[in-house]
Amino acid sequence: MIENKKILLTGAAGFIASFTAQKLLADGYEVTGIDNMNDYYDVRLKKYRLKKLRAIPGFSFIKTDIEKLPVLEKLFSKNKFTAVINLAARAGVRASMNNPRIYLSTNTLGTLNILECMKKYQVQKLVLASSSSLYAGQSMPFHEEQPVNSPISPYAATKKAAEMLCRAWHFLYRIDISILRFFTVYGPAGRPDMSIFRFIKWIDEEKPINIYGDGTQSRDFTWVEDVADGVCRALKPLGCEIINIGGGREAGSLLEIIAKIEKILGKKARLNFLPCHAADVKETLADIRKAKNLLGWEPVTGIDTGLFKCADWYLKNKAWCKNIATGE
Repeated sequence: MIENKKILLTGAAGFIASFTAQKLLADGYEVTGIDNMNDYYDVRLKKYRLKKLRAIPGFSFIKTDIEKLPVLEKLFSKNKFTAVINLAARAGVRASMNNPRIYLSTNTLGTLNILECMKKYQVQKLVLASSSSLYAGQSMPFHEEQPVNSPISPYAATKKAAEMLCRAWHFLYRIDISILRFFTVYGPAGRPDMSIFRFIKWIDEEKPINIYGDGTQSRDFTWVEDVADGVCRALKPLGCEIINIGGGREAGSLLEIIAKIEKILGKKARLNFLPCHAADVKETLADIRKAKNLLGWEPVTGIDTGLFKCADWYLKNKAWCKNIATGE
C-alpha cells in the first residue's frame, strides 16, 4: 500500500468501485469519488450505493465525468492525490455495438484525460480497470502474456486502447500503473444487466430467463469483495503490470448456476433459449498466478456462498428491486 492516504476513485457509484471505496475507507484512506451517474442501467442502484458511501467518514463525492478534462484539471489542482483508481467505464460487450462512440469517449479518451492530469500534477500511481473480454479467441486459462490484438467488440477495443495508452505514459513519464483485467464480477447490488442479478430476479418473479446459446457456456465468476481487495492491493508500486483478477476456478455452466439459484430460492426457472450473440465467447477462466505472486491475492468466496449472499440481498431489498429494469 502507498503511504499517503488520498485517493481519487472514478466511477465511484458503480458496482466494483463502491465496494472498493468501502475497502479503502476501512483501511484508513481518504477517498474522493467521482461519477457521472449515467443511466446505462437504473440509477437507483447507483444512488443506493452512493448513499452508503456518503455515510462513511473520509468519503467525498463530486458528480462529474472523466471526459471533461477542464473539470478534472481543476480537481487535480485542488487536491494532492497520490493515486488514482480509474473504475469509470462504459461496460457491456453487446451495448458497445449500439453506441461505440461513447465507449471510445469514456474508456479511451477518459483514460487519456486522467493520464494527462497525472503527468501534469505529478501523481505517480494509477490502477486501471480493464477486462477479460480482451482474451476472446485465446486458449484457456487466460494469462497475461497472451497476445490480445484481435478484439471482437468495441468495448474490448476501447479497453485495449486504454491499456496501450497506459503503457506509453509509463514509458514516457514513469507513472506506475497496475492494469487489472477483471473477469465476471458479481455480488449484492450488482449490475442488473449481468446474469446473476437477472437470474435471481427472473426466477423469483417466475419470468422466463433468456439464455443466449444452449446454456453450456461458462464464466469465471468473481466475488465483488474479492475484486475490491485486489484493487486495493494493486496500489503497491509495480512498474507497469497487467494482472488478472478472476475466480481462477470452474464455477459451472450457466445451466448449473441457474440450478443452484433454483435450489436457493425454492423455485423453478423457465428457460427461453435464444441464438448466441456474435460478440459472445463460449467460456472464460483466469490464470491468477500473477496476482498471487505480485499482490499476494487470491479469491476467498466460492460460487455457492456468493450466490446465497446475492439472493439474500435481493430478497431483503425485493420491494424496490421489483422495478429495477434488467433488459432482455
